[in-house]
Amino acid sequence: MHPAINIAVKAARRAGQIINRASNDLDMLKVTTKQPNDFVTEVDKAAEAAIIETLLEAYPNYGILAEESGTTPARGNADAEYQWIIDPLDGTTNFIHGMPQYAVSIALAKGNTIEQAVVYDPNRNELFTASKGGGAFLNERRIRVSKRIKLQDSLLGTGFPYREFDKIDLYLSIFKELAEKTAGQRRPGAASLDLAYVACGRYDGFWEFGLAPWDMAAGALLISEAGGLVSDLRGEANYLETGNIIAGTPKVFAPLLKLIEDKLPESIRG
Repeated sequence: MHPAINIAVKAARRAGQIINRASNDLDMLKVTTKQPNDFVTEVDKAAEAAIIETLLEAYPNYGILAEESGTTPARGNADAEYQWIIDPLDGTTNFIHGMPQYAVSIALAKGNTIEQAVVYDPNRNELFTASKGGGAFLNERRIRVSKRIKLQDSLLGTGFPYREFDKIDLYLSIFKELAEKTAGQRRPGAASLDLAYVACGRYDGFWEFGLAPWDMAAGALLISEAGGLVSDLRGEANYLETGNIIAGTPKVFAPLLKLIEDKLPESIRG
């Protein structure tokens, strides 16, 4: 396992311990609303602080992009080549309500390329890891995307565009057509886990609009290293910039992309 993965796993497990302890006493949580349908708790902040402390102890010259604290330049190096991309608790709304579908997501980027990825589900103790060129793993067992070849037989993951309410009508239009042309769609509420589930074959594809880089970075590498395909809405690799992502098995990806692309107004493609 790559040394950076070992450190990221250590950080993710440390955050997972904080999250698990807090899950035993949810009534005591202090919850703040960042924007409609977007919450942050003291657990998000404590988990993020623990992750950053662990990562910077091992890699003090790497930058940080984290959901709660934003961008932190590397110590003494504002133009660091490497940057950690962190979501300390993806699925905060689920966590607040006691729904056990959330995860810690940590990725390491070199420039615009994601090189290392960790997604950790503290409820199930499932650890997804990937290194660029080294494959994807679930609890150290090699994983691959499913062998599904037809969109009509596929189970998809998705998520409502709660950061971009103006896209709800478009989203529902696409959702309706996919509901008619697939085996089903699921919206559990933690994109990093949804993407990990594509990587290990539980889903055959995934699509969502308006995500942040920390929602997608680790999961996207997992899928690529598991033999799947990931793109923005134009079939290009700009999903971290646009926030729009489509992913799937090699055979499912193309028809999924085409169906969505055909419904998009030019103004939001890409």
